[in-house]
Amino acid sequence: MATQKGNIGVTTDNIFPVIKKFLYSDHEIFLRELVSNAVDASQKLKTLSSVGEFKGELGELKVSVSIDKDKGTLTVSDRGIGMTEEEINKYINQIAFSGAEEFLDKYKNDAAAIIGHFGLGFYSSFMVAKKVEIVTQSHKEGAQAMKWSCEGNPEYVLEATTRNDRGTDIILYIDDENKEFLEDSRIEGLLKKYCKFLPVAVVFGKEQEWKDGKYVDTDKDKQINDVAPAWTKKPSELKEEDYKKFYRDLYPMSEEPLFWIHLNVDYPFNLTGILYFPKIKANIEPTRNKIQLYCNQVFVTDSVEGIVPEFLTLLHGVIDSPDIPLNVSRSYLQSDSNVKKISNHITKKVSDRLQEIFKEDRKQYEEKWDSLKVFVEYGMLTEEKFYERAEKFALLKNTEGQCFTFEEYKTLIGESQKDKDDQLIYLYTTDKEHQYSYIDAARTKGYDVLLMDGPLDVHFLGKLEQKFEKSQFVRVDSDVVDNLIKKENKNKVTLSENEREAMQQVFSSQLPKDEKRDFIVAFEALGADNQPVIITQSEYLRRMKEMSAMQGGMSFYGELPDSYNLVLNTDHALFKRVISEQHSSCSDTLSPVITELESAKSKKAELKKKHEKLKADEIPSAEKEEVEAIEKQVSSLETQRNEILAKYAGENKLVRQMIDIALLSNGMLKGESLSNFIKRSVELL
Repeated sequence: MATQKGNIGVTTDNIFPVIKKFLYSDHEIFLRELVSNAVDASQKLKTLSSVGEFKGELGELKVSVSIDKDKGTLTVSDRGIGMTEEEINKYINQIAFSGAEEFLDKYKNDAAAIIGHFGLGFYSSFMVAKKVEIVTQSHKEGAQAMKWSCEGNPEYVLEATTRNDRGTDIILYIDDENKEFLEDSRIEGLLKKYCKFLPVAVVFGKEQEWKDGKYVDTDKDKQINDVAPAWTKKPSELKEEDYKKFYRDLYPMSEEPLFWIHLNVDYPFNLTGILYFPKIKANIEPTRNKIQLYCNQVFVTDSVEGIVPEFLTLLHGVIDSPDIPLNVSRSYLQSDSNVKKISNHITKKVSDRLQEIFKEDRKQYEEKWDSLKVFVEYGMLTEEKFYERAEKFALLKNTEGQCFTFEEYKTLIGESQKDKDDQLIYLYTTDKEHQYSYIDAARTKGYDVLLMDGPLDVHFLGKLEQKFEKSQFVRVDSDVVDNLIKKENKNKVTLSENEREAMQQVFSSQLPKDEKRDFIVAFEALGADNQPVIITQSEYLRRMKEMSAMQGGMSFYGELPDSYNLVLNTDHALFKRVISEQHSSCSDTLSPVITELESAKSKKAELKKKHEKLKADEIPSAEKEEVEAIEKQVSSLETQRNEILAKYAGENKLVRQMIDIALLSNGMLKGESLSNFIKRSVELL
């Protein structure tokens, strides 16, 4: 044939600047497109041969990728169906590009969307090449080999040429800005990323062997891919070791998975794959982006958020579906009906598999619960349908290491942990070593304590409180044990007002000064056998602070100091001893101050009552001045009283010892304070 010259049929003035401009950020996908096209051409020839339309010898069908650094070319070759002159004109020289401008503007940052929308797989080569040649010969008998060339503008040249065999060579003359694609390591890396599991052999370079103290090339081609990965086989064809080996191939540095799910669906959509449950650590973030999405064994992405439910991104493995388009935008995938069906199906398969393992081998399931817990809780927090399914196999674990389903645990604590208002109280700890004394006190009362030390537990508790009727979760150190589950009206504290004020000052004066902690002195009649001083922390405020650390919008709570209650047991002998010693030690100096203070407070109260119904300008000036003078007197007398009590407290080693024991049991006694406590303990002994 005569050499044919012409312009590529596009409806925009020039496709090439558009490709260069809008696709540049994603330019490495050109190799995926070219190799995928070559694989398709090979697969099509196999199909034609199987139905008798191609009667020649198939021979070895492989895709070869090669680099010629001297010529500055990258070549992708196949022995597939090839193209005739007519097919080149149809598939290469005519591009359906109508409405392109609007689409390009909308998806200018998403190369995959543009390529997929317009069928521009081949033209992605112009992202990295200044010139592209196609040398091709159709599989059809007597077909003329053809050469097509274009230098990145609408003009092309098509002419007859010679080729030794059927198939196609795509030759890219790499431009100056993309010389990285002439480096062996870069190309091998891309082939392993995008083409690792293509169904036709992809070869690049030669296998090497160790010879004379160095690695040298052999005559054997280096095959990049596994043409029949585990997920393409039937579950009956695979053994446990095959699944584990495939996991090691995907994630060479990872621990062995807990277990896996083999997906194999052909109706109402096509879906294959293997999903693995990894051993999830306390910090869940690094485990994300481990599910690899494929379309007919061509890698699409490992960022599957929005394609599968968020909690499933904690799984590892492979999903492959021809119903998920290879080149589309994320927003398209998120709204695609097939993707939604696939997502729902995977969620159901995951929950079914967990339920199956739980039923068939509960012992094994419980042993692996600590690793499964984050995954299950995450799913229950974010997916209502998963919560409904997971209620049957989600577990609660107590401080004894025993596991229970929700219903089992409710039955266990039954009547014993219902309060006087018939509300079921679930006691829990976040650190069984740190909070041991509180756990021990609860056990002594016959209560069971859950261990809730996972990264999502603070949110999960809130979820369960919403779901469980007439139930509340309370941490064991949030109050004294008698107040955790209030059975009846508690014993009354029998202290006079002066005794309360005195003991508040005695103990608060000896508390550590810390901007990050606030202590409130409180009194409880807890019985002579309970601890003399106990530190508790408000369940509500503590939970708000914990949640603020995990999510935005709650910084107010995060900035507040930690608030604790220093609870004084008024029934304990040591507390009574402190009161007695305070009376005898401070009586002479304190009594006249107290008498004068009470007198001043009484006068102040009389004047306040007198002025209750008067407006500010109706109160005589003399009486206003009298009130101010009395307020100053009260303040001065309170300061004197507090100084006397603080001096007594500072000299009474028992007060500080009682406080330090409470601090020590909560892990709050450190550094110099701990050293002083040890010295004082020796002295007291």
